[in-house]
Amino acid sequence: MELSNLRPADGSKHSDNFRRGRGHGSGNGKTAGKGHKGQKARSGAPRIGFEGGQMPLYRRLPKRGFKNRNTLDIVAINVSALEAFDNGATVTVDALKEMGIISNPKDGVKILGNGELTKKLTVQANAFSATAKEKIEALGGTAEVV
Repeated sequence: MELSNLRPADGSKHSDNFRRGRGHGSGNGKTAGKGHKGQKARSGAPRIGFEGGQMPLYRRLPKRGFKNRNTLDIVAINVSALEAFDNGATVTVDALKEMGIISNPKDGVKILGNGELTKKLTVQANAFSATAKEKIEALGGTAEVV
């Protein structure tokens, strides 16, 4: 038994995709799974996070900084990582994934100029630094912005 093969006991989990309040025969009629009376049995029960009028936890905790919702998560790769490819090869985002150089390029890939490159490559990426573009083109390769 390892952590990777833990699972709930058979029959212990119930699906949540059944129709409530459709009579006794459905197994969930009458009170429709809401029990008897009380605030949570009624319509308009308090929203998630409501603490009965006490200042809720999400408002008591201090907020710091600024979360930019439009920020891009760009993966940076150095020119030295491109040495794994054969001479004259075309380097694309998919090729980088296949070689295991990157795992999850969320919003794009940028090639940076750190390290040495000795092969002529056609590199297709979302962005290039000036030194990376210089190093690729100095060997006769091309740096194409996709």
